[in-house]
Amino acid sequence: MNIHEYQAKQILSRNGIKIPKGKIAYTANEARQAAKAVTAKGPWMLKAQIQSGARAVGHFLEKRAGSRGGIRMVENLKDLWTEADAMLGSTLVTKQTGPQGKQVSRLYVEAYTRVGFTFYAGMAIDRVQASVTLLLANTKDDDINTIAESDPGRILRLPLDLVTGPTHAQTGKAAEFLKLQPRSYDSFYLFLRGMFKTFIANDALMIEINPAGVMKNGDIVALDAKITLDDKALYRHPENLRLKDDYETGARELKAAKYGFTYHEFDGSIGCIVNGEGLAMAMSDLIKQRGSNVACWLNVKGGVDRDKIAAGIKIIVTNPRVEGIVINILGGFVRCDLIADGIIDAAAEVGMNIPLVVRFEGTNRDEAENILKRAGLPLTLARNMEDAADEILKAVQEGM
Repeated sequence: MNIHEYQAKQILSRNGIKIPKGKIAYTANEARQAAKAVTAKGPWMLKAQIQSGARAVGHFLEKRAGSRGGIRMVENLKDLWTEADAMLGSTLVTKQTGPQGKQVSRLYVEAYTRVGFTFYAGMAIDRVQASVTLLLANTKDDDINTIAESDPGRILRLPLDLVTGPTHAQTGKAAEFLKLQPRSYDSFYLFLRGMFKTFIANDALMIEINPAGVMKNGDIVALDAKITLDDKALYRHPENLRLKDDYETGARELKAAKYGFTYHEFDGSIGCIVNGEGLAMAMSDLIKQRGSNVACWLNVKGGVDRDKIAAGIKIIVTNPRVEGIVINILGGFVRCDLIADGIIDAAAEVGMNIPLVVRFEGTNRDEAENILKRAGLPLTLARNMEDAADEILKAVQEGM
């Protein structure tokens, strides 16, 4: 479950991380009042609250919102009211929203904070090392996405002990990597401890502070924040349930959630059904390497039956961007034959008039492939992920 920036900052602040003073606003008048409450005089930062990164370099679909992005610095209250009125109700498009964008229903009005330099700080689960991994990068010249794609060696990765969190030795190594001055060391240690405490205490899947800033006195401040919570652990955190914003959630994503699935949309043309986020990302990378992109992926995970699988396929089919579907299943808790039965049920109900490629591996793979062969459906069986990526793109191209 994703939450908004202002919500993430409130959680981080409770765990000792410094944040700029800010208030949420739903109207232009509220934005002006919030600005007065935040600081006596400008400048202020006016920040569209949609669940997406890259808001600053995004653009609005409506002309009334102007040519600036979703994060704007304003100098006076008159301009703040005008900018807030233009942004509210308009549709912000970023690299992460897809071309349809997301409508801005609220703004975060924040005191402008002057910093000496900025860096990226993130924490995520590394399932291979069974640890929470700290990620750090100096973002003075490039944003973190550019660094990750073009020069991943510029990102420091430190596995953290699940009990002790970042040690003094790791903090020292990280501070040296970022070239922090000694006056920042204490604040930086508390900053990393606060991130780790937030991560563990809330069963987070990912935390990003991008950017974090170093103030003149050496203090570290979170200028932006993103937290993804494990929705399977929300029963342990009823206080976080109220942070869920269904307004941000599309109809297909909501429907998928009812079946215990996760669903994400992108700007490509290939729909993916997988049973694991690792498989989703791997297939997305393979499709991108071949010159195309994923339209959406549906993670069916464990605890499914043929009816749920059929429902998941129907969710994918209703996405108008999808020109072909690839199903990539590593059988374990999810048996391959259940997926095969679900494909047949979905085909009988909605028809399969777009290309479909299926790759099975693991539990009951041979049985599943035989089920599909006997059904005589117009689909292609692939032996591995590379083959599946090649076949779906070939089928889509031939069908154009």
